[in-house]
Amino acid sequence: MDINLTFVVQGLAFFAVAWLVMKFGWPHIIAAIEERQRKIAEGLAAADNSQKALAQAQDQVNEELKAARVKANEIIEQAHQRANQIVDAAKAEAIAEGARQKALAESEIAAASNRAREDLRKQVSVLAVTGAEKLLKREIDANAHKALLDELAAEI
Repeated sequence: MDINLTFVVQGLAFFAVAWLVMKFGWPHIIAAIEERQRKIAEGLAAADNSQKALAQAQDQVNEELKAARVKANEIIEQAHQRANQIVDAAKAEAIAEGARQKALAESEIAAASNRAREDLRKQVSVLAVTGAEKLLKREIDANAHKALLDELAAEI
């Protein structure tokens, strides 16, 4: 065989295989490449969208944290105000209770003082009667002279 004929047959075989590949294989290869390019583009777009969504979510989280801090500070301030109100109310109640107990104690002291004065008047009147009996050497009728003794006790 001749080398030129071999080149021609090999060339024809090459072109036949190339034509068959281009006719039947090439569209599938191009479709697969285009599909892969489309998926890569979608993936990149999804990654970009995810980055944007992540940035937005981070911004939203920061805003929510700021709002939560403000709300927490408001709640803490309200709690302090309420605590101060409770303390002030307790102070006012304690002052009122102290005043009430003081008034009660003063009235008890006044009543005890009055009782002591009455007892003292009775004792003085008994002593006066006893002293008068000794001076007069006779017994004075306490029932008969009750008005006189009451007047004497009132003066004392």
